[in-house]
Amino acid sequence: MSKSLKRVTQTLQDAGLRITPIAMSDSTRTANDAADALGCALDQIAKSIIFQGADTGQIHLFITAGGHRVDPAKAAAIAGEPLTRADPAAVRNITGFAIGGVAPIGHLTPPNAYFDPHLLTFDVVYAAAGTPHHIFAIAPDTLLQLCGAPLANFTE
Repeated sequence: MSKSLKRVTQTLQDAGLRITPIAMSDSTRTANDAADALGCALDQIAKSIIFQGADTGQIHLFITAGGHRVDPAKAAAIAGEPLTRADPAAVRNITGFAIGGVAPIGHLTPPNAYFDPHLLTFDVVYAAAGTPHHIFAIAPDTLLQLCGAPLANFTE
């Protein structure tokens, strides 16, 4: 088991949840890939979109429904600074995850995180579990609590 997958699994266990990440035979690197592999609605995929602060270099995590796009202007206003595409090395160093498998939980250093309220319209959502081939199912309100992220309107 990879270190990334172990951290996600441990975070779920530490929260008292009996959720085991699922290994998928197909890649779940994108929200479309994950929805296709699971046979679920695209918006049931809780995708992790990472930006980096242009002024501070801080990592900002936007957890959004799979069919939604992050609006850069809204995201920057919420983050309180201009945002740029995150440097993959910085993402790995700060979160412990490689782009394509960034989980919303289990980060080495918790980033500033924000949560798309649309995810709360589902009974269950699916999120990356630290690799491009692992996901986990979770109630969105439970995911919101685990992330410690405020609800925010940052989508187009």
